[in-house]
Amino acid sequence: MAKKVVATLKTGAGKTFSKCIKMLKSEKTGAYQFKEEIVHNDHIKDFFTKK
Repeated sequence: MAKKVVATLKTGAGKTFSKCIKMLKSEKTGAYQFKEEIVHNDHIKDFFTKK
């Protein structure tokens, strides 16, 4: 099923979106967590600046 999602993102309007992965460190445990989100190319910088 993942192949189908990737194929639809590469064609048509899907080219204007990117998958962003941000690494966050937990203050309580010190462990790292990853936040994944598909965002519009114009809002990539906003995704990485907000907490």
